[in-house]
Amino acid sequence: MGRQVDVTVTYLRQTARPAFAPQPRPDMQIAILRASNPPVHFYRYLYDLIGRRWNWVSRRMLSDEDLDAIIKNPAVHLYVLYVEGVPAGMAEIDAGDAPVVDIRFFGLAPEFIGRGLSRFFLSNAIDLAWSLRPTEVRIETCTLDHPAALALYQKFGFTVFDQRMGRAELLAGQEFCSS
Repeated sequence: MGRQVDVTVTYLRQTARPAFAPQPRPDMQIAILRASNPPVHFYRYLYDLIGRRWNWVSRRMLSDEDLDAIIKNPAVHLYVLYVEGVPAGMAEIDAGDAPVVDIRFFGLAPEFIGRGLSRFFLSNAIDLAWSLRPTEVRIETCTLDHPAALALYQKFGFTVFDQRMGRAELLAGQEFCSS
């Protein structure tokens, strides 16, 4: 059993498509591809690669059948950022509660953090979410997330609409670092 910690979850939204200049493309070979009907093992690989450091646990607890039903849902769009041919990030966009669209999971693999990719990838994820023609786009973060996540989302036009306190169990070997 892992250690329990207090966590603050912050919910953010955009109620209009932001009008920001496109982020410069980092000077490396980059592709953002939609993984249509991804196999469960590939999704679990990405989820663990990107989310382990930030204590992403909700999808770990699902059976393969339950997870497969989520990721194969036509309203769920999984985008993978590739850098030099290697999976470097993921953005899961869920339009299942249309006209609200949620960016459920967004992040980079540990070795790609700090290389100028997050702004580029986030701006593209936001654009992809708005391309589904929602009335608003939502994203959430918590104090177990990267310390710069909340500020980054706010720089991209998201505003806080709710905060909730809770407790979370850290993954084995996980350190707690609040922002």
